[in-house]
Amino acid sequence: MGQGGEPRRAGAHHDELGRAVARAQQGDEGAFAVVYRIVQPGLLGYLRGLVGDEAEDVASDAWLEIARDLPRFRGDGAGFRGWTATIARHRALDHLRRRRVRPRAVALDADVLDLPGGHDTHDQALESLSTAYALSLVARLPRDQAEAVLLRVVVGLDAPAAARVLGKRPGAVRTAAHRGLKRLAREFGGPTAGVRDVSDGGAGTPGESR
Repeated sequence: MGQGGEPRRAGAHHDELGRAVARAQQGDEGAFAVVYRIVQPGLLGYLRGLVGDEAEDVASDAWLEIARDLPRFRGDGAGFRGWTATIARHRALDHLRRRRVRPRAVALDADVLDLPGGHDTHDQALESLSTAYALSLVARLPRDQAEAVLLRVVVGLDAPAAARVLGKRPGAVRTAAHRGLKRLAREFGGPTAGVRDVSDGGAGTPGESR
């Protein structure tokens, strides 16, 4: 995989999503279907990491809220991913409070990682394993690490966007994702050099706290 290829593909994917969101806000039902097709796999994968087998029910509740509030959304495709992830997380936490149970880590469907990733380090950490095995390892990470990895790899958020979803500092999310990916690399039995830094583009966002 060439350096920089994944970020370019992720950027194109965000552009497509941003255009579809803009059309959906104008009442284009076909565009909303495109938005759903692009966002739902990652959103569902993230929710499965929080609520297990009840992820589809929680996702349905989240999409009702997304559709209701769509006219008020302001931002691009990347921002929309973060906005929908925040809504989904709130619905998941509400669900868990109603059930009075702790979040459960479960194995995710193999297709949830079949998304354009934005970070070569993520792919380097996961590429030596079958998807099913990699996902089972993600499910065994501590919750903060698992959620950071899921948001960045499955949902496709950068560190600042993931931090907004989690209500944490970007540096804390970077650290959790770094530790999670490094732990995964150790589980793989391979070198960990590829996961030295999970900051976007390896250099971080200017002016951002670490």
